[in-house]
Amino acid sequence: MSQFWKAWQKRKKTLQEKALHHHADRSMERVADKELSLEVDENIIMIEQELGRCDDLVVRRFRDKRGTDCAIVFLDGMVDRNVISEYIISYLSNPQIPDILPASNELESTDGLRQVIRNILSGSAVLMRDGDNKAYLNNTRGWDRRGVDEPQTESVVRGPRDGFCETLCVNSALVRFRLKDPHLRVRHMVIGRRTQTDVYVMYIEGLAYPPMVREVLARLEKINVDSILESGYIEQLIQDRRWSPFPQLQNTERPDKVVANLLEGKVAILVDGTPAALIAPAVFTQFYQSPEDYYERFYIATLLRFIRAISITIALLLPSLYIAFSSFHPEMIPSRLVIAMAAGRSTVPFPSLVEALIMEVAIEILREASVRLPGPIGPTIGIVGALVVGEAAVTAGLVSPVMVIIVALTTIGSFASPSYSAAISIRMLRFLVMLLAGMFGLYGIMLFLIVLLIHLSSLKSFGVPYMSPFSPLNLKGMKDVFIRAPHHLLRTRPTMFHIQDEIRMREEENREQAGR
Repeated sequence: MSQFWKAWQKRKKTLQEKALHHHADRSMERVADKELSLEVDENIIMIEQELGRCDDLVVRRFRDKRGTDCAIVFLDGMVDRNVISEYIISYLSNPQIPDILPASNELESTDGLRQVIRNILSGSAVLMRDGDNKAYLNNTRGWDRRGVDEPQTESVVRGPRDGFCETLCVNSALVRFRLKDPHLRVRHMVIGRRTQTDVYVMYIEGLAYPPMVREVLARLEKINVDSILESGYIEQLIQDRRWSPFPQLQNTERPDKVVANLLEGKVAILVDGTPAALIAPAVFTQFYQSPEDYYERFYIATLLRFIRAISITIALLLPSLYIAFSSFHPEMIPSRLVIAMAAGRSTVPFPSLVEALIMEVAIEILREASVRLPGPIGPTIGIVGALVVGEAAVTAGLVSPVMVIIVALTTIGSFASPSYSAAISIRMLRFLVMLLAGMFGLYGIMLFLIVLLIHLSSLKSFGVPYMSPFSPLNLKGMKDVFIRAPHHLLRTRPTMFHIQDEIRMREEENREQAGR
């Protein structure tokens, strides 16, 4: 009986969801079927009915130089009123200026109500005149927006300081500013039945693999949701393995990073309303590389990459190694260190696993709290809180001094990752490997690493193996992984992305032609 009741409830919920979606789709179809009238008043009534007679809907009525009744409809706060008053209305009302509005190339016209509604909601001003069943769409967007500023999560010592903002056209212009290639293609899409979010898909024709581009566009077209409020919605809906803790698309706020990836044959997805752009496909190694690696000399970049690799290893394995050695394998630790660790743990009432979990959870809480606090206070509270909590825990005998050092090194190591999404994956997996180390010692750590490598090797991002160029082995791609070769040796682009034009630098051909 209970199974029948659950099945009936599930069926009822499914029918309700279908009814809601059907109602939304039917309402949009009803708007799409309507055409504008020759009467301005009738068009205004239809617009008000569709928008529910909103109080922020502004209708400006006037007469042009011919005496024809006109109206401009827009949403308050989303347009530049000065442009409407000084340029559009004054221009149409001035008898000394010839009326060339119907032939203007700067305006778009439509006779469909759906497009009118969408443009009004997007911040355009719609001009209508008596005797004309077309509406003229004026791009008068003028709401307050954040300007181009330095990225907060991807700062560099050497490199550009401009980052994406929340305005789509500004973000695409930042890419165009750096990439003046006529083969750069931008495909516009609208995703979200209710939010109607504008999305740009950018790629370089002749570099990007056409089947991969078609796959990205196909996955975006299949998205059927009410809202897209941030690029993270799209990232979760189009990735290959949704249950994997590892990100399969890279997000970035840096225009130079997007351009660099476009030049490697990848696809960029820009979403209106967010400064985070998506890059597809993505491989494991690129999350631990920074644009700064290519701005510095090759041996400096190589050193920084080795430091990041060590930091990632520390962030993932250091607490579990401490648990395994102290609980199961003390004979593998030097005798003097064993004595020091035993002296520090003499007053600790918990096993090493519980001790490590207490400290790691406390640090994660402090880290999350410091993010939510106001900007100037957050870092201070995080540092002071960690020092106070660590010192108080050692004084009270709850944790050992060695455990405080290990947790501090682990936290610092996790901050060395250039990508937040990759760093948080390591932070999540750290708790799992700590539990395995507390149950099985080094055998549990090795079991975890084997399963982790198998999982990473099985992942793909839009057809590209996630562990490229290690699995499958690609020797050409190894010169830009741990070791960043000098620029004059990076003559070819990575072949793992099925690049169409592999040649990046034709220095030898130029020298031969110069010698001739």
